Amino acid sequence: MEIQWRKSSKSADDEDSNCLELAWHGGEILMRESDNPDVVIHTTRAKLLAFLGGAKEGEFDDLT
Repeated sequence: MEIQWRKSSKSADDEDSNCLELAWHGGEILMRESDNPDVVIHTTRAKLLAFLGGAKEGEFDDLT
């Protein structure tokens, strides 16, 4: 089964865009950078939800 990668609509569509891509595969969430697709992070739904919750509350704003 081919992995269907998704990226944010806020990411550029050109080949040089650097964005994060996510996919659901085999019961895990996969994450990779579009400019380095060979490195894939495997995580769980619960861990991603915890991270996204912190991001939505601004916990990482000082890094941007």
